[in-house]
Amino acid sequence: MARPTLLADGELVEHLNDIPLWRREGSTIVREIAAADFASVIGAVNAIAIIAEKMDHHPDLLVYGWNKLRITLSTHDQGGLTILDIRLAKHIDTLSFSVI
Repeated sequence: MARPTLLADGELVEHLNDIPLWRREGSTIVREIAAADFASVIGAVNAIAIIAEKMDHHPDLLVYGWNKLRITLSTHDQGGLTILDIRLAKHIDTLSFSVI
């Protein structure tokens, strides 16, 4: 299956309007979550991992502090953002996190 191509800046801006919890950082989009506790943040990682595995598109996940998660999306083999990143962000946004 062919990988999608990079999104043009105009396309990306339109898509970012649909995912307001995400912000662009260079050639990535990022969302940060402050969970209620350590177990909740690990639960979020596991829930994201299940979705990512089904989509065969894997984010960078960074757990820091005792309750924080930074999710970074980019299509690594394309060197930037594709529709796969937008789709994964939208799926992640459907999850319920125990946040503070």
